[in-house]
Amino acid sequence: MLQCNMTTSLSIQLGLEDLLADLHYARRHDELGRLALLAYCEVRSWARQAGEPAIAEHSTQIFTQDPCVSKQAFLAKVDLLITALERLQAAYPERAARFSFVPVDRSPYGKLPQTH
Repeated sequence: MLQCNMTTSLSIQLGLEDLLADLHYARRHDELGRLALLAYCEVRSWARQAGEPAIAEHSTQIFTQDPCVSKQAFLAKVDLLITALERLQAAYPERAARFSFVPVDRSPYGKLPQTH
């Protein structure tokens, strides 16, 4: 059961990282349609899976409560959503600390010399 919870938790965490990367990319490139899709559909879906109803509700309210009348208003609401997701991400423990990772040299030539 512990393994299942760890896998689910890791899946949720990785999903959030992917979602934030997509949001940042769309925001940087002013892809308003993509931002709308991510903010409404993808964020709500992720939030429900992660057990974060406040984030799902926030995402819904961007589009249902006081619809945006300008591009700047929409981007300001999306920025608040991104900030909320980044706070959640910061609350997750570092993956490297939770799961031990030992790098393995898989080079067929053995250890390669390091250059400086």
